Amino acid sequence: MFLTISTRGDAAHPATDLGYLLHKHPGKAQKFSTSHGTAHVFYPEADDRRCTAALLLEIDPVALVRRGRGKGRSGAPDAALAQYVNDRPYAASSLLAVALSGVFSSALRGVCAARPERTATPLPLRIEVPALPARGGPDLVRRLFEPLGWAVTADPVPLDTEFPQWGDSRYVRLVLESRALTLAEALRHLYVLLPVLDDAKHYWVSSDEVDKLLRAGEGWLPGHPEQKLITSRYLTRRWSLTRQAMERLELVRLAEADDSAVEEIDNAVEEETEAEEKPAPLAVLRREAIVAALHASGAARVLDLGCGQGQLVQALLKDVRFTEIVGVDVSVRALTIASRRLKLDRMGERQASRVKLVQGSLAYTDNRLKGYDAAVLSEVIEHLDLPRLPALEYAVFGHARPRTVLVTTPNVEYNVRWESLPAGHVRHGDHRFEWTREEFRTWARAVAERHGYDVEFAPVGPDDPEVGPPTQMAVFHRDDTEKEAKAA
Repeated sequence: MFLTISTRGDAAHPATDLGYLLHKHPGKAQKFSTSHGTAHVFYPEADDRRCTAALLLEIDPVALVRRGRGKGRSGAPDAALAQYVNDRPYAASSLLAVALSGVFSSALRGVCAARPERTATPLPLRIEVPALPARGGPDLVRRLFEPLGWAVTADPVPLDTEFPQWGDSRYVRLVLESRALTLAEALRHLYVLLPVLDDAKHYWVSSDEVDKLLRAGEGWLPGHPEQKLITSRYLTRRWSLTRQAMERLELVRLAEADDSAVEEIDNAVEEETEAEEKPAPLAVLRREAIVAALHASGAARVLDLGCGQGQLVQALLKDVRFTEIVGVDVSVRALTIASRRLKLDRMGERQASRVKLVQGSLAYTDNRLKGYDAAVLSEVIEHLDLPRLPALEYAVFGHARPRTVLVTTPNVEYNVRWESLPAGHVRHGDHRFEWTREEFRTWARAVAERHGYDVEFAPVGPDDPEVGPPTQMAVFHRDDTEKEAKAA
């Protein structure tokens, strides 16, 4: 997918200032990794009179399917019909919006140390998107962008130029022009409205999306005539999140009308009470439970098996009781992201000696994993096909044999408490199964018996009296009684 941003200038204010504002040098072609592919930034033209920055996003269809939710849970709509062959690599969507926010993050915030005076100055801007999915047609495109000060050209793309009688597709070629907007304002408009027009997102929409919407919509969304449609589509029609966002937008509108701060109007509840009542994310609760269990086991050398993007490794590094931490994952891309998250290339020598990332498959025995105090399989087993679980079981419990093994996995009984999860669907598109509490305990007890471990179970997250906790954890401790008896 492709997008260009152009501006004009003169000798006093050269158009190449666009490079400073975007924090991308006009003389270089740069590329950036994203979770679903690679973003390229380059300048087809760059002189004092005219400058154009282009963003080309190459999507990896396989990564999109593996990382996306699909299965009807507000994922890319075409992926349900053809997971690997669809319009996602070509049509502007939430994938492009996320790339914009990542590649041009400073410009999106209106930050530029080199040209601070230019960030607040409206520019003559022209933005072109060759293929934009518009559910609502060109009329909706104009209704969304024209109130923001854009001159809009939205030309429908025919289904087939050879057969005009077939009519138009749902795509338009979009051209936006304005002399009254700053670059940051323009980028925020695109960040919100691209996925709104596509009417889909490639990632799971949670409560933090409300904050993202309000940050990007500051100054223009509260007064937009299509505010309700924008809010509903951006939050993938999750009514609870939409209602929350609309209430907060109304507070902003009332504050502006009264020339007051939002905090002065929304003061019915003390700030401390709000902070106390805000629940911690389940991922945070899971990491806290794992760290606490590792403390209780006395482990110092820990394996994070299936470490993904390194969140748990990062948490363990903050605790000096863990002297060696090894993250293992089969995905090179995940290990690359984990390395960036941990800032391994800038880490001090002493800290770097405590951590290592290695590629490996948990379905095979690996001598590198022997001799550790503890191993963690956090939200890993449900990503394997059931016939492959015995191989993982032997590789970890039979071959590596750490003294302690922690396994966490979703509790499928709790899924009825997720209001946005359709009945019968798993929490993530890549989950091969999700177990009840009894199914998980039956499996864990059999593993413990086969390999000489004791096992205990603990809830992670709020323990619902009817359906249990959202995450269940098994804590395996190796039973060395037989080994000690033989040694004696």
